[in-house]
Parts: sequence; structure tokens; C-alpha cells
Amino acid sequence: MKQRIAICLIFALLLTLLCACNGNQPGAQTPAEESSQGTEAVSNPEVSSSPVQSEESEVGGAESSSPAESEESEVSEMEITQTGWTEVVPAEYTQAAVEQGSVVRLDYESEDYVRDSSPITKTAYVYTPYGYNEDDTETRYNILYLMHGWGGHAGEYFDFTATKNMFDNLIANGDIPPIIIVSATFYNENSSKDFSSSIEEFRAFHQDFENHLMPAVEGRFHTYAASTSSEDLKASRDHRAFGGFSLGSVTTWLQFCYDYDYIHYFLPMSGSCWYYGTYGDFRFEDNVDFIEQLVKDENLDERGYFIYHAVGTQDAVKSQSIGMAEEMLSREIFTPDHYVFYQKDGGYHDFNAVQEYLYNALPLFFRDAE
Repeated sequence: MKQRIAICLIFALLLTLLCACNGNQPGAQTPAEESSQGTEAVSNPEVSSSPVQSEESEVGGAESSSPAESEESEVSEMEITQTGWTEVVPAEYTQAAVEQGSVVRLDYESEDYVRDSSPITKTAYVYTPYGYNEDDTETRYNILYLMHGWGGHAGEYFDFTATKNMFDNLIANGDIPPIIIVSATFYNENSSKDFSSSIEEFRAFHQDFENHLMPAVEGRFHTYAASTSSEDLKASRDHRAFGGFSLGSVTTWLQFCYDYDYIHYFLPMSGSCWYYGTYGDFRFEDNVDFIEQLVKDENLDERGYFIYHAVGTQDAVKSQSIGMAEEMLSREIFTPDHYVFYQKDGGYHDFNAVQEYLYNALPLFFRDAE
């Protein structure tokens, strides 16, 4: 009997040791490890099919030491990965909303900065959200300026009913706060619309914006600017955005270079910076060098700025956006809370793509505005 008891005790001891060894195998996962791996999978959804995404994933891999740190970083950096794919606009967002905003024409005095600085009259179209009341001077609104591409015109963004409907629905569904949107132009009554002349026009646009367009719009509509003085317009930069498509995208990059004091948020859609160079001579490194130095010299990391850069995979001129994005992403200074690059799968150089970029970018704007 004693011998049998001894055998049983030895067997139980061996079984206990065997279970303990199995529990500590190198391949075995603890609940904490399983949770950590699950977090990593969710926080890295990009498909690395583009050169930019491939490069970004290598840089990100070198910088992040653990899934937990990666998750914490994403929360602090506006909860958006630095590269990825845009989401399709829901069909219902392109339908007429119950609560619809209004679009009005605004004529304003300016100067012909390309030729002789003679006085001219220019036009912009202004969208005000549902419920906007001219007599209510207490309620203030964020503002977005939009610029067309080659050959375009003031009000172009509101020519597309689906896009105007989308603005209404984004506001009605609480995706963005009520906002004023301006569809402007870099052309004027003396402009030629050939390509080389168009480049001259958008290169001079920042002067019209600073001295005439912005004061005309924000002197009439209730934005966060306390007045149209340069000081008050600069003081309200956190409530101002600028975006554009094609040559309007190039204009947007130049707005960053010239008007960073007035604008916090930027949406360049299908285009790169031409501060140096021009079409076909994009000089990505020189332009990004300039932007990086500007950020350092003007303390923009602390003051804040955000660029949502976008292009379609089938866009005929996507190479300049890809080249610009690769150069931006190669610099450590342009973190995801300051610069992101998103692509529309199958997107062409058209307003269907523009609508999708706006749908994805606008909910990320004005998050830090107070």
C-alpha cells in the first residue's frame, strides 16, 4: 500500500512539473501578449502597396519600440495614421439635407498684382451653414477657403450639388462643426487662363488673400477674427483652413509658405509645392528643405499646423504628389500631428476624388481650436 502511495505522489509531481514547463514555452502567449498583438493589428491598417506607404512603415518600425507605445502615440497624434487610404463618401451624404446652408456671391475690391497693381473687382462665393444669422454677432464660425485648378472659377466647389450637399450633411450629422466655406479664384478680369499665365496668377494670390479677400470675407461674416486688422486675423489662425485641387493644390502649398501666420490647416489635393521650380521641375528636396526651415524658424511645431495631403492612385499627375509625400515623410520633423498623406484607391484627377478628400479631411480640422 505504501509503495502504491509513493508511486502516485511521484506521478502527480511529474505531471505538475510538465504543466509548468508547457506554460512557459517560448511560443506560448499570455493574455497580455495576446491583447498587445491585437492592438498592433488594429493600429496599423495600411496596405503597403505604394512607395510612400512602404517607406513610412520602415521608418515607423524603427521608431516604435512596442505596440503599447504605438497606440499611445496615435491617440496623441490626432488618432490618424500618417499614410493610408481615404474612405468613400456615403451615398446619403450626397443627397439633399433637411438643414441646408446657403451660398452667396461676394464682390470685393483688390489689385492686379501680376501686372500693374491697378484696382480691380474680384468675386468669391461664400457658403454659410444652416442657422447662420447675420444679426447674431456672438456665434463665431471656423472658415475654410478653397481654390480651383487650371481654368477654374470662383464658386466652382458649389457648382457640384453633391459636394454642397456633403457639406450640409457633414454639419447636420455632427461630423464637423458649422463652418463658413469660401470658393475663391486666383484669376481676375485681366487674366489669361493659359497655363503659364495661370502660374503667374496663383503665385501672386497670397497678396490678394492677405490684403483683400480675407478682410472682405471676414469683415462681413462672423468668423473668430475680432476685426480685419492683420493682428486679429493672425490671432485667429487656429480657426482658418485653406485647401485646393490641382493648381489650387500648388496654391495651397504656397499659402503655407507665405501665410502660415494666418492659416493653421491645409488641404493640398493632387499637387506639390512649387516655391522652387515649376511644372516638370518639382525640386522636392529644395521645397521640403524650405518648409522644414520655415517650421523651425517660425516655431510652427509649438504654434501648430496640420497638412492633409491627398491624391488618387489613377490621377494622371500623381507623381508630383508622391514625390512630395516621400520627401516630407523622410523628415522626422513632419510627424502625423502635422502632416499626413492619403490616397484614393482608383481616384482620378477629378471632382469625385476632391469630394472624397474633403469628406475625409474636414473632420480632422479645427480639433485644437479654442
